[in-house]
Amino acid sequence: MQHLSAPELANWIADTIRPAPVLLDVREPWEFEKCSIADSVPIAMNTIPARMQELDPDAAIVCICHHGARSMQVAAFLERQGFTNITNLTGGIHAWALQVDPAVAVY
Repeated sequence: MQHLSAPELANWIADTIRPAPVLLDVREPWEFEKCSIADSVPIAMNTIPARMQELDPDAAIVCICHHGARSMQVAAFLERQGFTNITNLTGGIHAWALQVDPAVAVY
């Protein structure tokens, strides 16, 4: 598993040459409703085993949660299931709000 800071993810998303990653937001639905990164795919952590067939195992996937702990667990789980290009957003949506997009709600 790779780790990525919020500014590094912002640069990746802004890079028109590099294919955009799948932004997998594993927070609870109420958290996702409060704030999210544009174009994120919400699949709550506890539903990942039942819904992982919705994800391409070869796609670049960045796992996102509130502070980075849940997403790291999901990233590790996906790797054990054969996913090959998994990254965890260090600091989660909280870091994104503080370092990249102050319009994103902090909670």
